[in-house]
Formats: sequence, structure tokens, C-alpha cells
Amino acid sequence: MKRGTTLFLKTAVILIGIPILALCLFVVPKFGNFAGGLYPELAYIKPLVFIDMYAAAIPFYFALYQVFKILGNIDRNQAFSELSVKALKKIKYCAITISSLYLLGMPLYSLLARRVDPPIITGPAFVIIFASIVIAVFAAVLQRLLQEAINMKAENDLTI
Repeated sequence: MKRGTTLFLKTAVILIGIPILALCLFVVPKFGNFAGGLYPELAYIKPLVFIDMYAAAIPFYFALYQVFKILGNIDRNQAFSELSVKALKKIKYCAITISSLYLLGMPLYSLLARRVDPPIITGPAFVIIFASIVIAVFAAVLQRLLQEAINMKAENDLTI
């Protein structure tokens, strides 16, 4: 693959990461304060919102780093290697972790949605959960296909 294509993909990965960073820096604190204002009698609401959302950002950025590793393998003509399979496996686990964290946070978001009209809070959480599950399944399929391709390549290399 041409280096320009992977450069474009690396740029796209960076452009995906920047808005999430902006959300973490500017929107999550406001949302946490908003949640704390909805339930002033429940002092633990605000930290729970912060923990859930910031904890989900960690595997997101780790998955982006794994994508960079895969693109680096493609640049070095090592796309069909165990390193790429391991990176896809890590991406799958990151996506599962993100969906699990938001799924665990759904009771919290449902509680917040009871006091908001219209209850728009749970919609984005469901979208994140569904998108993460789709990414996990896609990464699992790619991981299996890549592993089979590596096995076939190794078998062909042994054939005379």
C-alpha cells in the first residue's frame, strides 16, 4: 500500500481523537456538574459520571494507538503479521470495555433522564454501546481472517 494512503488514515485517526479529547475537556465536566445539579441530594452522582466517561476514554485512545500500530505495520509491509493480529485483538477488547462501561453506566443515565425533558441523555449512550459492539465484532472478524491468512501464508511458505 502506498505511504500516502496510510498517512491519510493516520490523519483520520488523529482527527477522530481530537473531538473526543475536546469532549473530555469541555463537555464531560459540564455534564458532570449538570448531573450534580439535578440530584444535589446524591453527592456521588457527579463523580460517577466523571468516572464512567473518563474511564471509557482510556480504552478509546488505547484502541486508536493500536490502529496506529497496524498502520505502521502496513507501512513496513508487515500487515500480515502476528503483531497486527494482536493489535486487532486489543482493539476488540477495548471496544468491549467501552460498551461495558457505558452499559454499567446506563442506570445512572436513566436516573438522570428522569429529570430531563426530553430524556435525551440515554440516546447517545445507546449509540456508543451499539457502535462499540459493532467495532468489536468487526475487529474479531478481521482478526480471524488475518490469522487465517497468516496460517495459509506460512503453509504456502513450507510447500516446495
